[in-house]
Amino acid sequence: MKKDIVIPKVKDVHVAVVREKNDKGELVWNVYLVNKQGVTLENVLVSSSGYKTDAQGNKQNSSTLRHFLENVPAQSAKKIEPIMEDVFGLNNEYFVTYFSADGMAEKQFVFVPDSILEENFTVIPFLDSKGIMI
Repeated sequence: MKKDIVIPKVKDVHVAVVREKNDKGELVWNVYLVNKQGVTLENVLVSSSGYKTDAQGNKQNSSTLRHFLENVPAQSAKKIEPIMEDVFGLNNEYFVTYFSADGMAEKQFVFVPDSILEENFTVIPFLDSKGIMI
């Protein structure tokens, strides 16, 4: 039975961390789901968490947050959540599940510790901003 379940491979869907100005003109960090596909992603569920184990085996975890994005139109980006610089030293994991024309798809995106740096910035599609994209 399990072998009969086909989960489509995720292509052209990304998670990006972008530094931008808020309404007060302050620089803040936000996480976006970027849909470069030609179809709308429907019933998108994003689970985010941070974790780290140091050399002595001590574990550090952030809260797990869950977000429901009703849909993410084709060729667009939609904000998932703000992110604090305090957690940049953790593995920041985003587990994305959604429905598209091919069926239900899922993918895990992980920003490794200290990878969210200006030297790693690239232009993020559909946002006209720079940031880190996986």
